[in-house]
Amino acid sequence: MSLADYLAKKYLTADSTLEKKSKKRKRKDGASSGLIIADDDALGWDRNGTVNADEDGPLTVNASSAEFRKAKKSAWHIVGAPTPSSTDQAAADAILTSAAAESRALALADDEAPTVDNSAMKMESGAHAGLQSADQVTAQLERKKAEERRRFLEDGDEHSGKGKETIYRDASGRIINVQMKRAEARKKAEEEARRAAAELEAQKGDVQRAEKEKRKEKLEEAKFLPVARYADDVELNEELKERERWNDPAAGFLEKEKSGKSVSGKPLYKGPAAPNRYGIRPGHRWDGVDRGTGFEREWFAVRNRRENLKNLDYAWQMDE
Repeated sequence: MSLADYLAKKYLTADSTLEKKSKKRKRKDGASSGLIIADDDALGWDRNGTVNADEDGPLTVNASSAEFRKAKKSAWHIVGAPTPSSTDQAAADAILTSAAAESRALALADDEAPTVDNSAMKMESGAHAGLQSADQVTAQLERKKAEERRRFLEDGDEHSGKGKETIYRDASGRIINVQMKRAEARKKAEEEARRAAAELEAQKGDVQRAEKEKRKEKLEEAKFLPVARYADDVELNEELKERERWNDPAAGFLEKEKSGKSVSGKPLYKGPAAPNRYGIRPGHRWDGVDRGTGFEREWFAVRNRRENLKNLDYAWQMDE
């Protein structure tokens, strides 16, 4: 007997009942226990899959694939919240926005609210003593700076003296009223200006005063005069006729009888008198004696000499 026949006789004998029992047992165990997906790399002492308490254990499906396909109702479970619709999403966004606005308003109210110092220990910098976070210390320092700035703006002028008038004192220490002193100085300056104007007016003669009054009257009358004045203007012609010219040869034909009074209204001197550069005639009380320094006579002599030299120079140029 060969080796192959011996092995087939001893070990390959088929038992139909045993094979059927083993197939039924396998089907029964598979139907009862279901499909088992085991991870070979899973850690732990239990290798048989009887305990599934740990999340790292094998995943067990309680139904066969055939039963899963035959089921009309889905056995899948949705993990997480369902996707909201557009209306639900808009309502949720509105709620979140209002909540954020309320939180910001509360935070702002807390910042603007008066600070209540519950701690008895407070350092010079404005921070509380003790263990605190960096944000708390920074907030306390900023709060102290804001308080100091507010106090400075409220009573800064009182401490700095800005905008207040300087107090002056005399040698004895009494306070000097600056406003009264200024009023007195202003009044004194006005008196000085009035006195200077009166002295200047007193130095003027009667003729100058009369001419000043006449100029003022002309300015008042000029408001009613036309812009252009022509040769047929009666007032202009009368004014030109009354003007005296010492070298006018036709003045004798136009001379009118005068009342013999000066511009100031006083009588005129009727005798001969030396001319002067201002054309002022002597008063009626003059006795005819020249008591001047001779300046007027020298002035006329120099002017006449200059005119003569100018005429001679012109004549010599014409002769050449």
